[in-house]
Amino acid sequence: MDTIITSKILLTSALPMLTALMVMFSGKKPNVREAWSIIGALLTFLSVLNLLPHILAGGAYDYTLASLYPGVNIKFHLDGLGIMFAGTASFLWILAGFYCIGYMRGLNEHAQTRFYVCYAVSVGAAMGAAFAGNLFTLYLFYEIVSIFTYPLVAHHQDAEGYAGARKYIVYLMFTSKAFLLPAMVIIYLQCGTLDFCYTGILNGIFPAGANKMLIVVSYLLCLFGFAKAGIMPFHNWLPSAMVAPTPVSALLHAVVVVKVGVFSTCRVMLSVFGVQLLHKLNLGIFTAYFVSFTIITASIIALSKSNLKARLAYSTISQLSYIILGVAMLTPSGITGGLIHIANHAFSKITLFFCAGAIFVASGKKDIKELGGFGYRMPITMIAFGIASLSMIGVPPSCGFVTKWFLALGAMELKSIGLLVVLLASSLLNAGYFVPIFLKAFFGKVAPADAGLSGSLENKPLIMFMVIPLLITSIISIVLGIYPDLFLNIIKVMVGA
Repeated sequence: MDTIITSKILLTSALPMLTALMVMFSGKKPNVREAWSIIGALLTFLSVLNLLPHILAGGAYDYTLASLYPGVNIKFHLDGLGIMFAGTASFLWILAGFYCIGYMRGLNEHAQTRFYVCYAVSVGAAMGAAFAGNLFTLYLFYEIVSIFTYPLVAHHQDAEGYAGARKYIVYLMFTSKAFLLPAMVIIYLQCGTLDFCYTGILNGIFPAGANKMLIVVSYLLCLFGFAKAGIMPFHNWLPSAMVAPTPVSALLHAVVVVKVGVFSTCRVMLSVFGVQLLHKLNLGIFTAYFVSFTIITASIIALSKSNLKARLAYSTISQLSYIILGVAMLTPSGITGGLIHIANHAFSKITLFFCAGAIFVASGKKDIKELGGFGYRMPITMIAFGIASLSMIGVPPSCGFVTKWFLALGAMELKSIGLLVVLLASSLLNAGYFVPIFLKAFFGKVAPADAGLSGSLENKPLIMFMVIPLLITSIISIVLGIYPDLFLNIIKVMVGA
């Protein structure tokens, strides 16, 4: 049995890395290279699905790869939170694989082999983070994500690309070294281990006699050390990284980078500190109101952005903090709303970035002001954009509504009028910066440069490689709103316990 468990964990973790090798070796044959990318994504997803029944039954997977020091191991542990993240990332990688074909070939991008290799390794590192059994292993894979997404951000290799990539890597590497490493040292000295608590989310790993001041300090260091979560003031790397190709932006904002950030933050809150300790030290309510500032401020900034990807970037910063807000409520409904938004946000936000990329490849348009009449030239794309926007706002029956329903229930369980106001205000701001884009596309005045142009921009083969994935993700955003049971059952295994 142990051999079977070991093989399942190692195979699932290794598949994206093997995919990267196959892509690299077939780099001179574009069709083969892209086929390997999609096959690797499909096999990874199927491998994750194979692990799901045991998790839903209340089980978990554990495997220690290496022991480096007493209490410091390279260790894997897969539970409900990990498999939800891994399943979402691996499934979206399949659709992103098809989308990348249309985007990269449509723009005749250079260094496509490097792009696909780094893409696969980045997903593989995200899978490793999802499977991490302790803070040390989580940190290793967190850093691998940073290293292998740097070439993706700098892909265009121009002044703008290098500037954005430099800010990206400096922010993420500085915060991880300056904050996470000291936090791990403090936690190890207090607890004697960096392993996560595997017996539920209540107790954490700190002993009863642990120094309260050191607990608070280590918590704050972790909160800011995982800068991929986009909490202000360590958020500015994210808009700067928008110089990357749109499939990379989708990877950053939906599948890997920011999700590794919020996943890591949630994992540490629940499996290192635990609900009871956070509540006792009032760290939960502090975090909830602290990230509320990010939710509101980023939404206000998004209103001022006319570049479509820039507006989506600040939307991401705001939406990520919903996840941490929910967990920080420390109530069953709040935690459920926060964790389910890891998946809900992924499907909706990748749709929005897929739409932005399809518009750019088909027409070269980047600015919202230029989208007048595009609802008729790219109807599938703009309808999908509208559906994903409704999810971001929280309109039923989209999956975003499920998130905000549970967050509102969590705020009521907490008896916090302030957090309810934050949720309402942020939803209104979401509508303020998403609805005008949709209205502009279908009812706005056509730009002078486009006057007289007609006909669909979506009927070209390469564009269809992009349109079909975004249509699928938008439909899933509705399906997950109508039938959220799978993710709720996964979360219930953790939260219910």
